[in-house]
Amino acid sequence: ILLLVNKNDTKVLIPDNAIRFRIIANSNSIEDQKEKIEIRNELEPIIADILNNSKSKEETKNEIDLNMNKINNVINKYDSNYNINYGLNYFPEKNYKGVTYKAGNYESLVVTLGDGLGDNWWCVLFPPLCMIEAEDSTDVEYTTMAKTLIDKYF
Repeated sequence: ILLLVNKNDTKVLIPDNAIRFRIIANSNSIEDQKEKIEIRNELEPIIADILNNSKSKEETKNEIDLNMNKINNVINKYDSNYNINYGLNYFPEKNYKGVTYKAGNYESLVVTLGDGLGDNWWCVLFPPLCMIEAEDSTDVEYTTMAKTLIDKYF
């Protein structure tokens, strides 16, 4: 289990068996980063809809498998070569809203655009932390919402 502590000492445990989602840009060029964000913006509501009724890790995995064509259909609209991998994938350390997520191999859905040499975007699909990533939330609000969702599912 990964222990997260924000600057106000609110502790949040991200379960090791959470499912992550990552989109890696082809490069850090303005065009490639823009494409990554456009794909993310199109995929987020589709994935939210797919996972709307998932109440367990197994249900989440099954829904991703059953709906992979919807994910592919979005990415196919773009001119990029891409690869989608569901399984154990490496994630670098990430700091978000005062919380550090450890580097390591995590069960995840990873979309790699082109050469996959650019900056990435990621979130947690299960528990559904992707849905609370509102940019205007404070560190404390984010940590509180994350803890509520984790407590609900684990």
